[in-house]
Amino acid sequence: MRSATTLFRLALIEARRSALPWVLVAGIAAALGLAGFLSQVALTESIQLQAAIAAALMRACAVFVVAIHVASSTVREFDDKGLELVLSLPLSRSAYYLGRLGGFALVALAVATALALPLFIWCAPGAVVLWWLSLAAETALVAAAALFFSMALAQLVPAIATVAGFYLLARAIGSIQAMASGPLTEPSLTHDLARLAVDGVALVLPRLDTVTRTEWLLYGAPAAGEFGLALLGMVLYALLLAAAGLFDFHRRNL
Repeated sequence: MRSATTLFRLALIEARRSALPWVLVAGIAAALGLAGFLSQVALTESIQLQAAIAAALMRACAVFVVAIHVASSTVREFDDKGLELVLSLPLSRSAYYLGRLGGFALVALAVATALALPLFIWCAPGAVVLWWLSLAAETALVAAAALFFSMALAQLVPAIATVAGFYLLARAIGSIQAMASGPLTEPSLTHDLARLAVDGVALVLPRLDTVTRTEWLLYGAPAAGEFGLALLGMVLYALLLAAAGLFDFHRRNL
């Protein structure tokens, strides 16, 4: 527990001393500025337009910032031989990996909190709180994915590209399934095989298109059961990524 607490603290100190706070400030300023500019050209519902644009940009900024921070921090430890130094101490690999993951999850929570606060300007507090909880879980999942791919690949650009592809595919898989099974498609063997392939990919991906939705802020919070299932799905997938990362980390020779 003491080792995990130390790793949590080091992750927070690293985030505070990096450019992460300034990136968040710039992201918030850019989102508010763009939302304010576009609302001036709206004929009606300018407040709803501002909230929708700001929420979409805040979500994208949170995912991007967390993925970049986790990947760069992990790869830097490989390059600086910091990982070998830490593992030379009386610290198990499981404690190290889970400690780093917990620290990055706390960073993701801080990022989600900072980016959700401006939405109180336009939206109901209850809806913002639920949106913030969903964003915190989503960014924690992204942190788990970024740590897994960074530890597996040990290179910055491939790790970031893999996390980006994973996230974008998880966000778009629902739309891809809808297009593959749409009523306008012509039945054929090729189409059936493609649809089965899409369904197979969807089984191994989290449904990120169902979480942190902008309409929660505009038209009211989702039902408790729907929100709970979406949150549970992200938590379970993050635990799955943690288990896969631990397995891969234990089998490697460092």
